[in-house]
Amino acid sequence: MNANSRRLIIPAVLLGVLLIVVAIVYFADPAHSLPSFFPGHVSPTNAEANHHHTKHGIAALVVALASFAFAWFATGPKTSSPGSAGSPDPQA
Repeated sequence: MNANSRRLIIPAVLLGVLLIVVAIVYFADPAHSLPSFFPGHVSPTNAEANHHHTKHGIAALVVALASFAFAWFATGPKTSSPGSAGSPDPQA
């Protein structure tokens, strides 16, 4: 990974934590109790007011896990490019 991806580790972890919180909210609250800016929010008088948006929660959880996986792989050891100072000389 290059230096640009190393700068994205902390934001990726923070995004993963935020998305886990969003997934918990989707799993725990019915549609009428969701914050109004969440997709799937409905008014309490709607016929689907007590519906739980499980698929939205699963999607948030999957994206959170992908974000954690990115952060994990970005923290791995740096690979040296061919011809760098630490590589063995093929002509020796």
